[in-house]
Parts: sequence; structure tokens; C-alpha cells
Amino acid sequence: MIRTCRHCEQDFDLNSRAKREVGGKIDECPMCVEELGTETATSVVGVVSGDGKSAMVTVMRFSDEETGARFLHMWRRSTGYYRGKSCQMGSTVMLDMDGMGKKIGEHGGNANHKGNRSDY
Repeated sequence: MIRTCRHCEQDFDLNSRAKREVGGKIDECPMCVEELGTETATSVVGVVSGDGKSAMVTVMRFSDEETGARFLHMWRRSTGYYRGKSCQMGSTVMLDMDGMGKKIGEHGGNANHKGNRSDY
């Protein structure tokens, strides 16, 4: 979809890779977004952990993209992602993550993989 930038009045493709990477408002071209620093969206990261038949999904919000990327790197290092493992490797790295972002959503997994309810 072709739009006209409100700053420089040049046409740009709203669905281009450059526009998706830099963000900005719908009527701002990627170059103007970078030059003017108009991107105001917060960085959001979702992480998944396996637990029984259902995975637990946690969505975190960060003040900037760099903090979100740092959190994701530490989470992957702590969970064994870089080693081809799918288990928790330790809590030392997880402690460093406290206070980096705010949890904005979570869907808890079902630890009881048999489907039986043990909370009666």
C-alpha cells in the first residue's frame, strides 16, 4: 500500500521491510521516522515455556527495544535455548532480569498432563 509521508511528501510502501523495522506512524516514511525519532511504541516480547501438554506464554513490555532484546537474550541463555535444550538451566540469569520490564499478559500452562484435576 503506497502512502505519502506527511513530513517530506514522498511516496513510500507501508508494507516494506524498512517501514516494518523502524515503525512510526502510518503516514511517516521510514527515513523520516529515523531522522526525526518519532517512533514511540514500546517494545513487547513474548516468551514460552513448556509445561505438561500446554505451554505457558508470558508477554512483557519494555521501555525501549534495547532492553527488550537484552531481556530476550538473557532469557534464552537461562533456558538453554542457545544449547539446543528446552529446560531451565538455572536461576542465576533470571535474577538479573528482575525489574527490566512489566508483565502485561500471561497464559498459564496445564502442568497436569493427564487431564485430571487434582485441586478438588
